[in-house]
Order: sequence, then structure tokens, then C-alpha cells
Amino acid sequence: MIRLDELTKVFGTPAGDITAADRIDMEVPEGEICVLLGPSGCGKTTTMKMVNRLVEPTSGRIFIDGTDVTKTDPITLRRRIGYVIQQIGLFPNKTVEENICAVPDLLGWDRKKSRSRAAELLELVALDPAVFLKRFPKELSGGQQQRVGVIRALAADPPVMLMDEPFGAIDPINREVIQDEFLRMQSEIKKTIMFVSHDIDEAVKMADRIAIFDSGKLIQYDTPDDLLAHPKNNFIADFVGGDRTLKRLRLITVEEAMMKDPPRVTADDSLSDAVAKMEEHGHQSIIMVGPRGRARGAIRLSDARGQKGRVGEHYSKLPTTVRINEDLRNAVSAMFSADETWLACVDDDGNYKGYITQRGITHILGATYRDQ
Repeated sequence: MIRLDELTKVFGTPAGDITAADRIDMEVPEGEICVLLGPSGCGKTTTMKMVNRLVEPTSGRIFIDGTDVTKTDPITLRRRIGYVIQQIGLFPNKTVEENICAVPDLLGWDRKKSRSRAAELLELVALDPAVFLKRFPKELSGGQQQRVGVIRALAADPPVMLMDEPFGAIDPINREVIQDEFLRMQSEIKKTIMFVSHDIDEAVKMADRIAIFDSGKLIQYDTPDDLLAHPKNNFIADFVGGDRTLKRLRLITVEEAMMKDPPRVTADDSLSDAVAKMEEHGHQSIIMVGPRGRARGAIRLSDARGQKGRVGEHYSKLPTTVRINEDLRNAVSAMFSADETWLACVDDDGNYKGYITQRGITHILGATYRDQ
């Protein structure tokens, strides 16, 4: 847990004092990612650097897991906090293994323990230790260097990590991959993370909570969904963008928006039974499932009404399906690509779990605004 209590930083300049951080009060719960956002010079980076005292606060207090770190030796403090920067900062004359073990070595870890930790961490970010441990930074791609930079910050198992635009220098394709890898890793290790970014889309994807700053002040501190649905003022609304409703698609899973456990038919059912089920539930189509419950196709009411025979003789193949653990952004994209207004929703094994419609997505997005 990180708690900032009335944290203030004033820089003295020839032109007069500048307040870079003005009485910042906020708390990052244990195991969560907090992304700090705002325009250039707003105070977000200064606020983060005060946590490990790379910038000393003018006043206020900083607590990490209940301990007031403003009374801790700065060098000792920094060795207990993981720190990742955009420029990565790997030591070029050291191997990947030696880079990862830099802080554990400073802390006097047993050599066998620290080297084992380096191999574990490489596996965590999908880099084969047998291939990468003895390589030098110049032998890695930019994305691979960034992964090593992230896990180096984790090597001594710090309770807190600070990240200063860690993915900003990576090309868009690799950035998505590394972000996904990092979120998968975070789901396992559950570190408390403060993360500076300039990208609202990255923040929405990565954060449990977002803090938006302006002119040294913390303007709004909220979950991504609440921030997008209920911006506190015009500055926040403008900052998150006019497409803030569309950004929320990333935050809602298909499972949350779908109609669960709808009626279904099998290949051996009669068309008359399929028609009866559709009419009973007011549906224009119904999914045909296989013996194990997997979605195999669909029957439309307009095609089945008045016809005889079995469902298996008349069904149409599904143009596509969407997995229940995907977000609504992927679901909408799949709908548009297939030119459909609804999709069957399946689990990772292809079992039919429900269906999702454009109208249902519109309703779930609009419900939050209606509740204001």
C-alpha cells in the first residue's frame, strides 16, 4: 500500500517559487496499479519520484505499508522499491543475468538464490533463461530489453514498484504484447505499482485506479470506468477524450454484457421444436449445440417457420463467435467484421454460454450514465 498525506513539493527558481505538487492526498491499495496522468508539467512525475525520494518533498508524508518513508534512509529505501524507466537503463557491460541480479547482489543475497531468481523472472516474461541469461543488452531487441528492465525491478521482490513511462519507447505492436505480458505477470505477483503515463488508452488498459493531475493538483482519482463515465469537470472530460464511452468497451467483458444461458437446440431436435422455443422467448434465431454443448450453428425463425425436418438438416454455420473473457471492444469489432448485430458467446472450449447484441452493449454502456 502507498499513501500520500498532504504531499507538497515547491521548487525555488530565479523567477519565483513553483509548486510542482500541491497537497496531494491519495492511497494506492496493496496489489493494485495506479496510473498517474496529466499534461506536461502537471506534477505526476514529481509526485511519483517523491515516493522513492529521488525528489525530496517540501512537506507532507509518504507511507509504504504503514511505514513513514520520509524518515527512512533514501538509499535503503530505493533498494526496497522497484524502479522502471522509459530508457530502460540496463548496464551494457553486464549480462542479462548480472543486470537482473544487481540489487540482490547489493543486498547481499546468496549467489545461488539470486541467479535462480533471475531465471524464474525471465520465464515469467516468456524469455528462455537458457537463451537469454548470458546475453548482453546489445544482443536483445528493444522489446526484450524492456522486459528485462521490468523484471530487474522485481528481482529483490520489492513490495512497491514505480514505473516512469516504461513502455513509451516501444513500437505499438510490441507495446501491446509487453503490456499484456506485464498484466499477466501482475495477476500472479500482485505488486503495488505507481505508474506514470501520458497515454489515456494505456492507463485505461493497465490501471486499477487513475489519478489525473493539473498544475500540481490532483483533480480526480478514480477507477478507469468511473473516471470515463463520471468525469469530475470539463478539464477531465476533455483530457480523457470525446470517445470516452468507446474507451469503456475495454473495461467490460463479454460475460458481463451477454444474455446468459439462453435456449438452445441440438441437431436432432425438430424444426417445430426450434420454432416453439424461439417464439416462447421472443428470439429471431437460436443456437444449435453439439453433444458436449459447443456452439455449432444457428437456425433463424424466418427460415424454420412452416418447415419440416430436423435442425441438423437446416442450420447455418456461425460467421464467428466471441469468447466470454474478451472485452467488448473485441466483440464490437467482431460484429462489424461479420456484419452481424449479435454473436454467440463461448468459453475457451467453445461451449455455448450466451449471446451478445449491439443493443445490449449500448444498454450496458448507457446504464452508467443514466445512474448519474
